[in-house]
Amino acid sequence: MAQQRVPPTPNNFHLWFKYSLGSASDLKRAVDILVSNKRKFDKTTNQALFDTYIGQQGTEAAVVHKVSQQLHGVMDSAKNYLTAAIADNRTHMEAIDGVAERSEQGVDPKILIENLVSELAQATARAAKLEASFAEKSRELDTIRDSLNRSEQRARTDTLTGLPNRRALEEFFRHVQIESMERDEPLSILLIDVDHFKKFNDNYGHGVGDQVLRLVAKALRERVREKDLPARYGGEELIAVLPQTDLEGCTAIADRIRRTIADCQFTRRSTGEVLPQITVSIGVGQFQFGESMADLIDRCDRALYLAKKLGRNRVVTELELDRKLAVG
Repeated sequence: MAQQRVPPTPNNFHLWFKYSLGSASDLKRAVDILVSNKRKFDKTTNQALFDTYIGQQGTEAAVVHKVSQQLHGVMDSAKNYLTAAIADNRTHMEAIDGVAERSEQGVDPKILIENLVSELAQATARAAKLEASFAEKSRELDTIRDSLNRSEQRARTDTLTGLPNRRALEEFFRHVQIESMERDEPLSILLIDVDHFKKFNDNYGHGVGDQVLRLVAKALRERVREKDLPARYGGEELIAVLPQTDLEGCTAIADRIRRTIADCQFTRRSTGEVLPQITVSIGVGQFQFGESMADLIDRCDRALYLAKKLGRNRVVTELELDRKLAVG
């Protein structure tokens, strides 16, 4: 922390202690990328790291605790309502039995009818009150459900780009990985990195850099299919998982994304200044049955590195890695 000039606050200590343990691979990768790019750990960066890798977990725990308390309250109320309904029903049945006994004793039928109508009216009023109470609790349950849905969505979304985060990526990949093997269908991944992003940040500031990442994320989201998953992988790297897509198909999509971004004109929001052309390099790989997501991403990462080495603003596939090894 001293080496990176990170202020010694409780949140920063928490974050960097978790980083030093090395157990959170996504946090370690994010910090390592920032360090390698010589990114300053200013207040905004530190807060974003904490919110993404630490604060979110605390928020989830708080939501779960709150929801648990709310559910207990709703269940206790429901039990009380049902207990009252059972008691009211018993009282109602006893009253009806009383009217029936009195009819056998020769009591004036007019009086019996009045008693019966009165008892039925009371029973109807009690039922209406009970129905209203249950309707209120049903609305409370809807609110709790919505709260859980929003919390789940936040836990699976990157705050900067609005794309799914690493957690959502890993869950999605596990699912499509199994499907790919069961159905004998192809599965591919493309890994995107913004060219000269550090230089861009140094020249225009991190706020503009964040704007660029959001725009690149938008281009990615709009160029993949509904069944695909675009996500933020870490730092300025974005990723997309494409089920039922072979290497050739994934390469074609990757190149459309690359051309879309290269053709965009970026302007600085605050001043309207036209910024230099933004380009991306993309590595593409196809899933090999039985391998881990980390192994597949590693091949994409090496293809991405080769794209950078060959001049950037291009798509390189894992096949070119094989050719390079053969030539070597």
